Amino acid sequence: MTPISRRQILTAALAYPAAQTLGLPALAEPGRGGRLIAAILTEPTVLTGGITTEGPVQWVSGKIFDGLVTYDANLTPKPQLALSWSAGADGLSYSFKLRPGVLWHDGKPFTSEDVAYSVLNIWRKFHSRGRSTYANVVAAETPDPLSVTLRLSKPSPYILAALSSVESQVLPKHLYDGTDILTNPRNAAPIGTGPFRFVEWNRGNYIALERNPTYWDQGKPNLDKVIIRIIPTEDGIANALETGEIQVSNGVGVGDRGRLTALPTLELDPAPESSTTYDGLGFNLDRPYFHDVRVRQAFAHVIDTAFIKRTIYYGQADIETGPLPPSLKDFYDPDVPSYPFDLAKAAQLLDAAGLTPDKNGIRLSVFYDPLPTRAIAFRIAEYVREALGKVGVRVQIRNEDFATYIRRVYTQRDMDLFYYAGSAGPDPAIGTQRLYWSKNFQPGVAFSNGTHYQNAEVDSLLEAAQTEMYLPRRCELYKRFQQIAQTELPFIPLVTERYESVKSRRLQDFHTDSDGFMGNWAAARLLPT
Repeated sequence: MTPISRRQILTAALAYPAAQTLGLPALAEPGRGGRLIAAILTEPTVLTGGITTEGPVQWVSGKIFDGLVTYDANLTPKPQLALSWSAGADGLSYSFKLRPGVLWHDGKPFTSEDVAYSVLNIWRKFHSRGRSTYANVVAAETPDPLSVTLRLSKPSPYILAALSSVESQVLPKHLYDGTDILTNPRNAAPIGTGPFRFVEWNRGNYIALERNPTYWDQGKPNLDKVIIRIIPTEDGIANALETGEIQVSNGVGVGDRGRLTALPTLELDPAPESSTTYDGLGFNLDRPYFHDVRVRQAFAHVIDTAFIKRTIYYGQADIETGPLPPSLKDFYDPDVPSYPFDLAKAAQLLDAAGLTPDKNGIRLSVFYDPLPTRAIAFRIAEYVREALGKVGVRVQIRNEDFATYIRRVYTQRDMDLFYYAGSAGPDPAIGTQRLYWSKNFQPGVAFSNGTHYQNAEVDSLLEAAQTEMYLPRRCELYKRFQQIAQTELPFIPLVTERYESVKSRRLQDFHTDSDGFMGNWAAARLLPT
């Protein structure tokens, strides 16, 4: 076995009860003990990321579960549940030595059987990114309780960039084997290996976690309690930070960040430089009126991304030009087809596609489903409605909860346009392929190929890039993919948002890896007031 190079792997409730009523302790000593109260905008649907890539799930579950590895801001892997790893010289195997003495929160030992079961029975089947990430894994060998080897049918040079808890969450085999994985009750009351144990989910109000006394990283976590409140408005979150009711949130509106961080008690905790977020407007390509690429291109000409950046994001975003963000430096192609803001050109394309205005000036009426986890998505929706109205497209915005959005877009497919936000990385095979690969059209799997995009050449390019070990050739495959995708436009790329949390200055060592708010917070501590 040969060591894996870094180059290979880089490829609303304000009615929440007062903290005192929960019996939470005061700080025991400077930086040790005590409680951290965080807030999120959207309530998760489950509490394990092993079966979903939903952001609200990742915000919580990363504290309950550890991954095989974790990553620093440069995506360099660091040991977590795996102490070491190596790759076969032919690229057809990955072997891991696991950390001894790790216990699940119910006292059962964590072993290689848990890893093998999760790879073969959970990630490959139910995880929207895992379905492509682990598609080439054909076997998982467990010669002893602390060793596991993945056997591949084809090289998969990106796998070691996908093994954090947020991306590939190991679930306990003894609680999932032989069950219906998607309806297993442990999805809502999880048993993990992480620094905090699940205590209570008071739906609509909060999720309570407590210190794991048997955590493998001796002396950690520093905190006794983590309480994650669900506060469904940006104003509510801003007020709670300002008054000190909470100590950190990733749900602060871009317009409030400057005001809040000007206060002496608060500061910005930025997203890691490795952030590969991607926001776009997706089409339901099963709708006959979106079969014509000229209609999709017309919509792109209507949307002024510079206006969105300047007015809606207050400049705190970067304009997207294609399906890969510039942060994926090796693979990004800036020279893809573009669609500058041009209402006349849009009208011309709609006319050519046969969508001419009726007597009321209406060419087409569509429903638009913004992503409910993003308050800013509704402001973008209002802009898109106004912009499309100028060329005779009537847009009706639907305001729904997160579970309804997921069901409507990814199961029922009862939508026309939908707002997508997620990660395009840390490697295109992990974050991007799931959105464009026809084999990842899987009704019921959230954040998969929700547009139902199908292109045989794109499939071939993506599958070839998945297994290509020579980086320059891999880059060329992804650049050709970007050219086609940006011509056919199953998505209209909008912006890359700068995800930033606002936190109390008392909160230290909060952001110690590339996962940030989604991380395990084992090192986090609160200084005394």
